[in-house]
Amino acid sequence: MLETVHVPLGARAYDVVIGTGLLTQAGRRIAPFLERQRVAIVTDSNVGALHLGALQDSLEADGIVSTCLALPPGEATKSWGPLEQTVEWLLSEKIERRDVVIALGGGVIGDLVGFAAAILRRGVRFVQLPTSLLAQVDSSVGGKTGINAPHGKNLIGAFHQPSLVLADTDVLGTLTSRDFLAGYGEVVKYGLLGDAPFFEWLEANGPALAEGDMAARVRAVTKSVQMKADIVARDETEQGDRALLNLGHTFCHALEAATGYSDRLLHGEGVAIGCAMAADLSARLGLSPQEDPSRIGAHLSAMGMKARLSDIEGDLPGSDALLDLMGQDKKVVDGTLRFILMRGIGDAFVTADVQRQAVLDVLDAAR
Repeated sequence: MLETVHVPLGARAYDVVIGTGLLTQAGRRIAPFLERQRVAIVTDSNVGALHLGALQDSLEADGIVSTCLALPPGEATKSWGPLEQTVEWLLSEKIERRDVVIALGGGVIGDLVGFAAAILRRGVRFVQLPTSLLAQVDSSVGGKTGINAPHGKNLIGAFHQPSLVLADTDVLGTLTSRDFLAGYGEVVKYGLLGDAPFFEWLEANGPALAEGDMAARVRAVTKSVQMKADIVARDETEQGDRALLNLGHTFCHALEAATGYSDRLLHGEGVAIGCAMAADLSARLGLSPQEDPSRIGAHLSAMGMKARLSDIEGDLPGSDALLDLMGQDKKVVDGTLRFILMRGIGDAFVTADVQRQAVLDVLDAAR
């Protein structure tokens, strides 16, 4: 059960292979990219305990020697210290520009390792082996790499495309329910931003997908990746259409900063809440049908997901403070904050024509 999505970026084009058993096939799939039979793997300690052995066995079966660095799990790893540690380790392992670095993990590892690969020797190749649903459907594809700053999320980074992405849907079975559903927040985003029939399919099949239906999981990952690949091919460095992929993220990034990038709010949970709030804002502005917010909220609730600010444990800053945090978002242009809103489910667009009070009203209502 394998699907392949091609990301057509000329000399930087690559394939995203999706399906079962890919971890055990990694050696033969990565071998064609190697100038010498040696790779460096970066993972985190949780993922490493579950999947590193299978990956190294696969590499060894194809005569590929590997060395590994395991970093601490969690969003805090996307920061200067672990980046420096990773780059220094890769240099100590004598990784050359012709070599390949493997990112084995979720979005944190993929973003960090991709950025390390981008700046090491002015750019070395890397392969993504995403192990979370969020990473498989979103962060492993498109070449956005980077780390967080005290001022905000993903403010330091580079565009650096992988050479290959292997999304093994078998490994999703090792995720906690919370981690899986957090990733599902990004899947829902794709239906909302550009494919209403896909959102309808998720409404019907989401519960089976969450319970482990492998065919549904492969279809959801493939559809999400294809949608992202199409957008990235049109706008690799986010000068236009690619901003649509940030639906829900303006609210999300402010909430992540407000919760200290901690386990109080996982990224995909913030995306789901942000999408619900973007829908509410769109309806309040008269841009989309009034029933859309309740329909989206009903699906998130049916899946057992966070959908409102009140679903986040602990206290949050006031609405004015949250809006100020949005001012550090990467989508600010000439000092003006842009929002991704919807004319309806499946029809998103970018706008800067949003009054401060309208956003404050949405934040207040979401409490």
